[in-house]
Amino acid sequence: MEAYTGFAEVYDLFMDNIPYEEWGTYVKGLLKEYGVDEGLVLELGCGTGTMTEILASAGYDMIGIDQSEEMLEEALEKKQESGHEILYLCQDMREFELYGTVRAIICICDSMNYILEEEEVLGILTSAAHNYLDYGGLFIFDLNTEYKYREILGEQTIAENREEGSFIWENYYDEESMINEYDLTLFVKEPSGLYRKEEENHFQRAYSLETIRELVKKSGLKLLHIYDAFTHEPAREDSERVYVICQRPEEK
Repeated sequence: MEAYTGFAEVYDLFMDNIPYEEWGTYVKGLLKEYGVDEGLVLELGCGTGTMTEILASAGYDMIGIDQSEEMLEEALEKKQESGHEILYLCQDMREFELYGTVRAIICICDSMNYILEEEEVLGILTSAAHNYLDYGGLFIFDLNTEYKYREILGEQTIAENREEGSFIWENYYDEESMINEYDLTLFVKEPSGLYRKEEENHFQRAYSLETIRELVKKSGLKLLHIYDAFTHEPAREDSERVYVICQRPEEK
């Protein structure tokens, strides 16, 4: 089932606990640290465009890619309100295509965890390394960790009830496959005052840091750092989220 269909219209409502501005400050800092002060930046798995808008406000020329038409509809509404010249493309990030290269690619909010096969992660990284990143360009992505799925999310049920809608989020983590399955039940308020029920089934996969290192190496990208999220400290065994910073080597 396609992810984020019924959830798209209330996604921002239930994600308002995420400090996007702080996350954006961190991402901008990483970009500037390696000389990406301006120019084209691609966001894979851009969702409703919150981070895309933050980076556009910082002066970057943004492209956003997501496979959910419903999420992109929300992003386009934000674009209309902000007036930013953002290009949104409805594509599967496993097979994304651009007309040229960009200075950086970002993929955050655990979008890469939705890629369930190592070969597909490798394909994304390889495509960036050989086709769509400028020489010296950055690829920055985050990941929920094995620790987070195993110790925090796995077998947990999370529920929230608001006037505009409610959700029940049930998690099931399999340590052998490293797949976290979650069933999402939504009750979305209609103009009539009645609530519409939507059900979605999502899967995310944890990747060991060793696996990520191997995939980055195979792709042709250079691994710069794997940070404990929102710091410049190396990832720890109990890191819940990590940021992976890679670079396309300069042309020889």
